[in-house]
Amino acid sequence: MTVQEVQNVLAEIPVPGTNKDLIYLKMVDKIELESNKIKFNLTVAHAMMKPHLEKSCTAALHEKFGTETEVAINFITEIGSNRMDKKDVLPGVKNIIAVGSGKGGVGKSTVSVNLAFALAKSGAKVGIMDADIYGPSIPIMLGIRGERPMMEDVDGKGKIIPIDVTPDGQTSGSLKAMSIGLLIDDKQAVVWRGPMASSALKQFVTDVNWGELDYLIIDLPPGTGDIHLTMVQTIPVTGAVIVSTPQEVAMADAKKAIMMFDGPQIKVPILGLVENMAYFTPAELPENKYYIFGKGGGKQLSEQFEIPYLGQIPLVQSIREGGDEGKPAVLNEDDKITQEAFTKLAESVAQHVSIRNANLDPTQIVEITT
Repeated sequence: MTVQEVQNVLAEIPVPGTNKDLIYLKMVDKIELESNKIKFNLTVAHAMMKPHLEKSCTAALHEKFGTETEVAINFITEIGSNRMDKKDVLPGVKNIIAVGSGKGGVGKSTVSVNLAFALAKSGAKVGIMDADIYGPSIPIMLGIRGERPMMEDVDGKGKIIPIDVTPDGQTSGSLKAMSIGLLIDDKQAVVWRGPMASSALKQFVTDVNWGELDYLIIDLPPGTGDIHLTMVQTIPVTGAVIVSTPQEVAMADAKKAIMMFDGPQIKVPILGLVENMAYFTPAELPENKYYIFGKGGGKQLSEQFEIPYLGQIPLVQSIREGGDEGKPAVLNEDDKITQEAFTKLAESVAQHVSIRNANLDPTQIVEITT
């Protein structure tokens, strides 16, 4: 039994949500051998990955070296960062994830909120910024409609304190949230030209005290417009998550969102595509799947553009109810199907952020010259 043999075994174990292995992603460190004992460190980006990887590693090593071999894995949960400069823009934020879509109505805000809470449940420090200036829905989905943020003095400058959202019955897994919907009356429409909306987004960056965060989720408006360009020119975006539904008309618009982020002027890495409302599952028949909007469109699109496929979110009544009631579905312990879907999505996104940080150039603000 040698260190190289152990590495060879671990190189055959895929990381959930990716097509890469543990060794390729540099997750294994300090392999030590003591008679019939194997010890090593395993760094993960999401705490909920531990049980699966522990089981996979132990089974593979037992198959190679025998069941009498003791396997001791020291898990390290580490959320890294790869930013060019943290001094001026959101200095305490490690990773900035933009959630976008080519069109409205695909459940982008629903995915953003549940992704944020799923990451927070794993122990990460998470914030969510509602960049949909004209149609802010985050306050409703978080159950904070009508609340107003306070101000505080930071180094002689007034800063907005984001709303701290802690789910009912929980003492952890809270989010920091900011939306234009927290600053205006519910009955008031935001009738602004593009520059005013872009200015509001900049204020959410410069005038809000986000503090220390592992992830800041930015819920973008539909399409590819002023807000999107302002964001990449103001914030060093780690990567983008594209949301679509399976049908052809949604895929056509999702392509535009992919091409915007992946275009030569912007070049923001795409962390992957999530297929929302992929199939309908009735609560009384949880094993049944009805593909109302078609089947396989998201998988085909991810293969066409060679971007990661982050998974499927089912169309179930509890997700809609959770959004309307301000109780995101991922927190509903009675809905295991939905909870598992969003948990797996969070694991995959966290892992792809880690891959992006390890293998691509540092995150920086985009400079658009034309």
